[in-house]
Amino acid sequence: MVRLPPFFALRALEAAARHRSYSRAAEELSVTHGAVSQQIRKLEEELGARLFERRGNAMIPTAEAERLAREVARAHDILKNAVGSFTKAAERDPLVVSLDPQFANRWLPTRLAGLLGHPAGANLELRVDSRLANFVTDGADMGVRYGAGNWPGLETVRLFRESLLPVCSPELLARHPMKAPQDLLAAPLLHHSHRPWSLWLGHFGIESPAVQGMIFEDSVMLLEAAAQGIGVALARSGLIEQDLRSGRLVRPFELDVASELGFWVVWRPDSRKLRRIHALRDWLIEAARGSEGAEAVEAA
Repeated sequence: MVRLPPFFALRALEAAARHRSYSRAAEELSVTHGAVSQQIRKLEEELGARLFERRGNAMIPTAEAERLAREVARAHDILKNAVGSFTKAAERDPLVVSLDPQFANRWLPTRLAGLLGHPAGANLELRVDSRLANFVTDGADMGVRYGAGNWPGLETVRLFRESLLPVCSPELLARHPMKAPQDLLAAPLLHHSHRPWSLWLGHFGIESPAVQGMIFEDSVMLLEAAAQGIGVALARSGLIEQDLRSGRLVRPFELDVASELGFWVVWRPDSRKLRRIHALRDWLIEAARGSEGAEAVEAA
């Protein structure tokens, strides 16, 4: 098997042979004269042949070096064309976005119209999946995840910061008037399996009652139960904007507690679609600035 010399050494040879000058080759390759000279000297040692002769101020390639330089130029053109085709494919292929189900169902739909005609919305494939996307094996290019933002190997930007707050239907509030946090203890409470009431009540020095009634694992179902007047739910601010605006849900009192978790835009730093990923990331963050009940985060 033939061992190929370093590609940069071959590029130095090709540029020096074409310009008949180490200095001009160095300018083209954005390196020093000494770097070109060193690369060619190492190449001569590896190939066991002299490649250039000095004639006055010119460096003249030998016949063998001239032939090798022509082949290197052809190979370089082939590589440039291949990379160019790959880059064009990155612009042409769909940008596959993996979305947290709650984000996809509660936050994004009312904002999708804003993507129409926007460069960031061109040729998107939106996937909704409760599992974490694998950006190597399943074809996803970027995603929106819920958590603390600590996913190794991925670039992450927080979309917005959330808070926790009690919500209920107007009808339930009429049946169970509430003026202060303590009043919650007299109302029917809905529970989330991963977001206990102690996170909110404890902040105000109130001992959380024993869990009674319905327990939900899904936040969307929890909010629907609250809208039906079944009980008071401890909601994430990023999921209830439309419900509060429409009046399906109301806040018994204007008190909330900051959450350590939130929605994050995530992607691989070596993705070939980085330009499009950054464009959609920036659009999402801009859209989040108008969110009610969520503190938006500036784009990186």
